[in-house]
Amino acid sequence: MELVRKRSSWRIVYLALLIFLLDQLTKLLVLHYLGYAQEKVILPGFFKLVHWGNTGAAWSIFRGNNAVLAGVACAALIILFFTRHHFDLHTLGGQLSLGLIFGGILGNLTDRLARQHVIDFLYFYVIRRDGDEVGFPAFNVADSAICIGVGLLFILSWMSESAKTAEPKSR
Repeated sequence: MELVRKRSSWRIVYLALLIFLLDQLTKLLVLHYLGYAQEKVILPGFFKLVHWGNTGAAWSIFRGNNAVLAGVACAALIILFFTRHHFDLHTLGGQLSLGLIFGGILGNLTDRLARQHVIDFLYFYVIRRDGDEVGFPAFNVADSAICIGVGLLFILSWMSESAKTAEPKSR
């Protein structure tokens, strides 16, 4: 049992490291190829690469609170680390979800500490009939990993609860 636990922990570490490296590599490419606030249209009317800084959280809420959000990220990492045994780590899904979340938090935390803002660069948008641009808030690899990891965790928890309620009760 201990060997299984160690293997699952290493899978989480490896995935977190992969996500962290992919996030930081893509952000370095953005820093190298795009000036701050510069945009490069990839699919007109749908997708741009941008170089935007975010001192807030998702959708720029709490803008200007970079230090506080760095503290929240550190607290989240510590809490997740010490409570990870509460998650279903013997399944690949549980390992994937935590690896994605850990890697994503580390990626954005690195930006907050090194650059005093998170670099966002993936921007999806549409052009309305009046010519105005309406877009989904720009995001990055770390943001995607966190969202996918949390979503997967919710799905796995829901499936686990559904399986428990579907089991016949013993008398």
